[in-house]
Amino acid sequence: MNPEMLTGKQRRFLRGLGNTLKPIVFVGQQGVTESVIEAIEAAFNAHELVKIKLQQSVLEDRREVGERLAQATQSHLVQVLGRTILLYRRHPEKPQIELP
Repeated sequence: MNPEMLTGKQRRFLRGLGNTLKPIVFVGQQGVTESVIEAIEAAFNAHELVKIKLQQSVLEDRREVGERLAQATQSHLVQVLGRTILLYRRHPEKPQIELP
């Protein structure tokens, strides 16, 4: 996880942006696998905000899955809503999202 934490205002801003996004990565019954992490890393190369959908077959606690994914990808867990997880990681060279 990045050393700087997101403020409440920044989280609200990112959640607002996340409302219009479609899920890019889907987590199936195997749960958090190396291929899921690789897919999220690839998504972070193109986007700073990534929406992940947990399938019904995922039996693990969704909050724990979100925290594990954030830790594995060095990103911020913005939100867990239902079976949807929103992660944010600032692009190192070309940041697109300007946080308040």
